[in-house]
Amino acid sequence: MPLVWVTGNSGTGKSTVCGMLRARGYVAFDADDDGFSRWVDRDTGEVVPDPPYPVPEGWLDRHGWAIVRERVEALAVESRSRVAFLCGSVENEADVGDLFDLVVCLVIDDDTLRHRLATRTTNTFGRHPEELAASLMWNPRLREIYERCGATIVDASEPPAEVVERVIGAAHDLAGSGR
Repeated sequence: MPLVWVTGNSGTGKSTVCGMLRARGYVAFDADDDGFSRWVDRDTGEVVPDPPYPVPEGWLDRHGWAIVRERVEALAVESRSRVAFLCGSVENEADVGDLFDLVVCLVIDDDTLRHRLATRTTNTFGRHPEELAASLMWNPRLREIYERCGATIVDASEPPAEVVERVIGAAHDLAGSGR
């Protein structure tokens, strides 16, 4: 069965999708909250356990949110008996891309992104001007990047239940194709 990477920009609804998948009985993990990702210093490779808040100017230029390959490898092995979802966004995604059978990218427009980052209650990323600027810079690029890679693109400005249906549908389409 497929291992599905559900990705997208901050504020596109990855955590919401993850929670709804879990509520429907699917194996689903949040790469942020379930220990798959961490902040690292790009120059030294050191893990940064508690980044400053708000991040000072230039902090995001030196540090990155990275996934731990060994955690994803273990999930890939454990999830072969049924569809499993890992939801998140990391800068070293290429380091684990070979472990996924399907990539689903959630996309939203800039106005929706601004609104969601300003009003979400699950975490504070995106409220600081430097974080918001980084998210807005990447927003139009992500769709382009993932389309070129053959990912399934899902408009996450739709109601969450519809977004989840599209994500599940893409996974079941892949599972049904025998891949």
